[in-house]
Amino acid sequence: MNKEFLNVIVADNDENTLIFFKNILKELKISIKVQCFSNGNSLMEYLNNDDAVVPELVFINYMIPGKESMECLEDIGSNSKFNNMVTAIFSDPIPENEVEDIFVKGAHIFMKKPDCFEKLRKVLTEVITINWQYHTSGLNKDNLILKV
Repeated sequence: MNKEFLNVIVADNDENTLIFFKNILKELKISIKVQCFSNGNSLMEYLNNDDAVVPELVFINYMIPGKESMECLEDIGSNSKFNNMVTAIFSDPIPENEVEDIFVKGAHIFMKKPDCFEKLRKVLTEVITINWQYHTSGLNKDNLILKV
């Protein structure tokens, strides 16, 4: 049974980025329930809680404080509870070898964080649309690799 909305988590310590994400996700035609966390520790505490709703998509800032994004990816990858969750790492430009490491650690999406609201809207819309297609069609998310 497919739900008519996506559960999405955004993890970033920058309040402005969280507000941008929330506003953009609220504007989309797809219904989205958004939760935000300001560090990797609180993100993983929530996800590992037995009562937590496992989101369909989680966005994690590459430079998040506390538990680092790569540690979060390792924890997510080692728990079968998260097999249906899509992970997206976003960042300012970083070296290509670090982007490769992100995919090796299990991220499905790497998103270069745009420098303006309109570009962020375009990129987020693309990521959500592709994820929604995977979600509603039952495609294997293990095959989802996206760099935007």
